[in-house]
Amino acid sequence: MRLTHKTAVCGKVWPLLALTGFCLHGDGRSHVIWGAEPVAAVTGSVRDRVGDDWPQFRGPDGQGHAASRGLPLKWSKRKHIAWKVRIPGQGWSSPVVRQNQIWLTTAVDSNRSLRAVCVDRRTGRLLHDVGVFRINVPGGIHPKNSHASPTPVLVDDHVFVHFGAHGTACLSRNGRIVWKTRLPYYHHHGPAGSPVVVDGLLVVACDGFTEPFYDQVVRSGISEHQFVVALDRRSGQIGWKRPRIDGRHSYATPLTIVVNGKTQIVSPGGDRVVAYDPETGDEIWWCRYTGYSIVPRPVFGCGMVFVCTGYDIPTLVAIRPDGQGDVTDTHVEWSLRKGAPLSPSPLLIDDELYIVNDKGIACCLDAKTGEKHWRRRLNGNFSASPVFADGRIYFQNEIGTTYVVAPGTRFRKLATNRLGKQTLASMAIAGNSIFIRTDRDLYRIEDRDAS
Repeated sequence: MRLTHKTAVCGKVWPLLALTGFCLHGDGRSHVIWGAEPVAAVTGSVRDRVGDDWPQFRGPDGQGHAASRGLPLKWSKRKHIAWKVRIPGQGWSSPVVRQNQIWLTTAVDSNRSLRAVCVDRRTGRLLHDVGVFRINVPGGIHPKNSHASPTPVLVDDHVFVHFGAHGTACLSRNGRIVWKTRLPYYHHHGPAGSPVVVDGLLVVACDGFTEPFYDQVVRSGISEHQFVVALDRRSGQIGWKRPRIDGRHSYATPLTIVVNGKTQIVSPGGDRVVAYDPETGDEIWWCRYTGYSIVPRPVFGCGMVFVCTGYDIPTLVAIRPDGQGDVTDTHVEWSLRKGAPLSPSPLLIDDELYIVNDKGIACCLDAKTGEKHWRRRLNGNFSASPVFADGRIYFQNEIGTTYVVAPGTRFRKLATNRLGKQTLASMAIAGNSIFIRTDRDLYRIEDRDAS
């Protein structure tokens, strides 16, 4: 396999592997229900290159890194907007990108119709609109959440979508539903954590509550309120299912890592994080803490997994993942309380760990020791996770303002870009474009001067 587009991680430069994937094409089954609003003519073709895709939540490595070059430094509602397209309904899933297609999910008809939609990357035209689940009584959720918040995953010739307790499904590359299943539990604040693919398995963390919370809707078939499940990604059948032994609810997306040649699935839950063996579902190690309703996805590097512990007092914990059993007293290298995020995931670049908390306090930490290099306030509240691409860090707040910051041990802001739209979903980066989902629209942002 050809290696190219190197990225720096933990003091070393590692090449990113070209991801195997697919190009999605329509077959006439789907229909267009809305159109794109072209802002500027899109010229040229989508370049097929390493780093040109964004196939899951937080990108190719699941940790917010893109190998893209030629990205815009500055933009506004009128500057460097290649196109924007209206997305009906409500959903906070992040867009995922493969060659000429962008997939995301939404909920329409008062959240009763849960849908997977696909947009043409070049023009913003809708290619597919697939009704995946019909829920007569969707139930109440946290007002900051949606019924379509988990981000899809693109693998081989399939699209995997997840709507929490409402259902999980696999679609073919042309928008045909391959299989559907439901995993009954009370997802409490609503669907949140995204699925991940590990070899032939689709792994989903279903961390819910013991009973209805926002309403009195009673669901049938609930035997466990918290569990991690691995589905056969070809059939949707359960490969293994492991209940959470203890702890409160959580909403974090698991991260797959490799330690000493062995794959682990690191899944933060309420009151402890657990590393699972993907083949059996057995617990390899776990680390205890006090926290629940966890949102940030872990990151891995410098020989440690960096985990946020959620409410009520968020803490960032650095854990060596080479232990067995309970490693709370033996493998925690350092922890940070002041400034730890509740929602945005951390970002690791070289030997530095970057975080922004929900109130907009951004920090750069020494990843090996936890020592603070700098701390700055960025205006606004933050939910989206930061990304690193083209030698820059992009921090996006909840009103569509993106702060572009240079990585390094000294703070240097490069730009402030405003869309003026509610934005809770994390951005996607593919090729020379940034894709941002707001409460109404999906934007493709591109440096027209560099094209």
